Amino acid sequence: MVSVTVRDNNVDQALKVLKKKMQREGIFREMKLRRDFEKPSQKRKREKAEAVRRWRKLERKKRDKE
Repeated sequence: MVSVTVRDNNVDQALKVLKKKMQREGIFREMKLRRDFEKPSQKRKREKAEAVRRWRKLERKKRDKE
């Protein structure tokens, strides 16, 4: 559950904070994925591509540390 407190009636700032928290939690991404039906074959392909992307990023970070 994501929650934000509004201070001094500053709703714009609270919305900005809420959007950042939702982005970090991945809510926007999940909403986009659930908007349309995704075939199981497309889902496997997308998940594999995401895994490869994560692995390459991890390898890049390891290489930069050395």
